[in-house]
Amino acid sequence: MAFKVFAGIVAVVLLLVFLLPYVLKMKDIALGVVIVAGLAMMGWDLWETFQEKDE
Repeated sequence: MAFKVFAGIVAVVLLLVFLLPYVLKMKDIALGVVIVAGLAMMGWDLWETFQEKDE
């Protein structure tokens, strides 16, 4: 379980670090909304990982 949590957190951080410069440079609100929606879905998946039991 610890590896799943670590991998999920790393994935969210990497996506944010990769896409944030594009949003700031282009100042595109729609792109920012899509990225926030993607991060929210990744966060939801990470939350579900916390809730499930390891097999």
